[in-house]
Amino acid sequence: MAKEAYDEIQQRYEFINKEKNDLLEAKESLMTTIKEIDDTANEKFMNAFNTVRENFIKVFRSLFNQEDSCDLVLSNPDNPLDSDIDIIARPKGKRPLSINQLSGGEKTLTATALLFSLYLLKPAPFCIFDEVDAPLDDTNIDKFNKIIKEFSNQSQFIVVSHNKRTIASTDIIYGVTMVEQGISRVVPVDLREVA
Repeated sequence: MAKEAYDEIQQRYEFINKEKNDLLEAKESLMTTIKEIDDTANEKFMNAFNTVRENFIKVFRSLFNQEDSCDLVLSNPDNPLDSDIDIIARPKGKRPLSINQLSGGEKTLTATALLFSLYLLKPAPFCIFDEVDAPLDDTNIDKFNKIIKEFSNQSQFIVVSHNKRTIASTDIIYGVTMVEQGISRVVPVDLREVA
């Protein structure tokens, strides 16, 4: 009986050993695949990040001044996929330690620069802005309207605004008015025909 028990245990050992080797091979194959995916994701992310970073600097300076400094910085460049991205915005004459120290208009223009830098990476057929110009003064509204005009060659922009300067810089206005209490009506005006 000892021979039979040995043969049975030997057979079971060989089976378990084969299963273990199969699992080790599968693990190695999976780890190789994960590394390839991570390498590809890192490469694509870094290409996109560097493009967005360059676009951000260019758009930021067009909204502020050419002497102003800004940047997008990875907090952990060794592991970009898990890294935070720090937004640095320093308009001329200011040295804020964080973006919270900027004025409301400066924050809005910085956010707009970031949005357009992402937009330039992969342009969309249309963009919607809902009262983005509300915290801006007249000078900055003109800068905002100028950049919308520049990008409107590639996309359509729907801008919700109460600002007269923004409304005047558009091609078509859709006004919403209340004719009677509780009844709204849309009134379109094509400013290209008026001009």
